[in-house]
Amino acid sequence: MIPSPQPSPYRPETTILSLGDGFYDAVRAAIFPDTRIRFRNDAWAAAVGLGGVDDDAWARHFGRFDPLPGNLTEPLAMRYHGHQFRSYNSDLGDGRGFLFAQLRDGAGRLLDLGTKGSGQTPYSRFADGRLTLKGGVREVLATEMLEALGVDTSRTFSLIETGEQLYRGDEPSPARSAVLVRLSHGHIRIGSFQRLAWSKDDAGLERLVAYCLANFFGEAPGDVPAAQLLGHVVACTARLAAGYMAAGFVHGVLNTDNINVTGESFDYGPWRFTPRWQPGFTAAYFDRDGLYAFGRQAEAIHWNLVQLASSLRSIAPTAQLTAAIDSFAAAYEEAFADAMFRRLGIARRSEEEDLALLQSLEVALNRTDVEIDRFFFDWRGGSRRAASPADAIYDAPAFADFTAQVAGFAPAAPLAHPYWSDRDPCSMHIGEVEAIWAAIAGEDDWRPFDAKIAAVRRMGDAHRGDAKPSATT
Repeated sequence: MIPSPQPSPYRPETTILSLGDGFYDAVRAAIFPDTRIRFRNDAWAAAVGLGGVDDDAWARHFGRFDPLPGNLTEPLAMRYHGHQFRSYNSDLGDGRGFLFAQLRDGAGRLLDLGTKGSGQTPYSRFADGRLTLKGGVREVLATEMLEALGVDTSRTFSLIETGEQLYRGDEPSPARSAVLVRLSHGHIRIGSFQRLAWSKDDAGLERLVAYCLANFFGEAPGDVPAAQLLGHVVACTARLAAGYMAAGFVHGVLNTDNINVTGESFDYGPWRFTPRWQPGFTAAYFDRDGLYAFGRQAEAIHWNLVQLASSLRSIAPTAQLTAAIDSFAAAYEEAFADAMFRRLGIARRSEEEDLALLQSLEVALNRTDVEIDRFFFDWRGGSRRAASPADAIYDAPAFADFTAQVAGFAPAAPLAHPYWSDRDPCSMHIGEVEAIWAAIAGEDDWRPFDAKIAAVRRMGDAHRGDAKPSATT
């Protein structure tokens, strides 16, 4: 899990420049008619030394993109290729975003501030390089919910409404516009390596491998650096896939250009939280074959890792790359157990007992229509804590084996946070998201949005066992 934000002094970096200009293009941000702050992540701003930035300066830096002190002097659009729904596309790259700045957080990690909706780049093709305000609101909600549930994710750092009218074929137009800034542990994707392999740039591959090992994993290159890096990417993306499952989350577009080598989830489009444990549930209306359905996300990520291994074949022995790929199944199974036990709030016992519990749990969830958030809320700590609207489901035969199995497991920690005494769990289903947007679109009413962020962060405090509340928007 990514560390919680800890206050830190501002420590600018320009490490990305060590790769050389073959990895990116200097670009200019769009000039927007307005910069109205709609969301600023003060907790993570403090973690990278920007907590004291006032609103005027915030708008200049994250709406006008004036450079931060001692940081990159011009934005950089990253170059990459990728498989999109398993069709290779060499005509990609940052088409409506760029790397704006790099800095260190309170844990010493190198972090990037990257944009979405900041204007056209050499990779925009025929698009306008903009982001709808609705898309920005949805990304804030996704990242806040995933962070609260302990899933490795980018953090939405800033959302600024920009005063333009956009025309889109998949939502009512004209649409309000926005620019979003995300905080991520790097913006190097599987597709970044695919581009280099496609152009047969072995020197570039070796340089990028060394960059990732040093800056994301704190290691010097060993005997076979490419296999060394692949092993790390396998492990952290296995944790990501497991985190999605425990959260009931469906990313929707797990293309190779959307898989970060640090295992952070990012770049949210048609995401959904599935209300129930439905392996075939999809988030994207255009995913007609269910390629990225809820229950196929581990498979999708494994397939993407194979593409990364294929991109590294020219600089590493195939046998060592294959060994790294073959470790995914075991890594995923272990990460899945960790994620499910963490959300249940119970301590693991033995491999055999843990597996039996998880099997009985999946049977119960598959055979009933209990909502995922309701189940984990009601059973937090390993027992039914209070009367629930789902009690009839829990008393049904499908839950009998799970009920018997879980009785032997102990709570991982006391349930001291008042959240666990609420009547209902905090959730983020599509109806709630649409209602939040309807208030903004209809009356410019941001109160439901702010209230949901506060509720999600309160839930996150409860999951972490924190006594003090998180910073609000």
